[in-house]
Amino acid sequence: MERTGRGALIAGGYGAALALAVAVTGLHRAAEPAADASSGMMAFGDALLFLGTFGLAALVPTGAALWVLRDRPRFWDVAAGLALVAAATGLAALAAYLAARGAGASQVALMWGAFAVLRVLAAPFLAGLFFMAGVFAPGRRARLGLLVAAGCEGLVFGVVALLWVLGP
Repeated sequence: MERTGRGALIAGGYGAALALAVAVTGLHRAAEPAADASSGMMAFGDALLFLGTFGLAALVPTGAALWVLRDRPRFWDVAAGLALVAAATGLAALAAYLAARGAGASQVALMWGAFAVLRVLAAPFLAGLFFMAGVFAPGRRARLGLLVAAGCEGLVFGVVALLWVLGP
């Protein structure tokens, strides 16, 4: 298959994933009764449902795109470097979150801890993306970088999720 055909097929896969996410979120919204008192919480839940559905549905076109890019070593080196930078921001968010949980945390630490939660919520998606890219990576260095980044993202989300389950 030629280059533009592969690109169109991959773009179509992302379009289908987007359509599926919109449809699932719309069906969920139609099935739920309206709650004016907690509309912000419902909107956040809808956003998470949309992102989760899109993320799962986009696995197939992402895998196809990574397969097409296997013969581009420069892409994999750059992707591994960017993944490690993203993982470092996840570890920084974890540190900020843990500092905000400490007794006597300053207002600045509490503010950074509140923002860190948003970064932590992205960690499972990034862990999946980095792991999948690490599986497809043709070179050892890129594969190792991507898998280390996936592990860091998994650690970040795992620690915070454990703390949420255990409570204060």
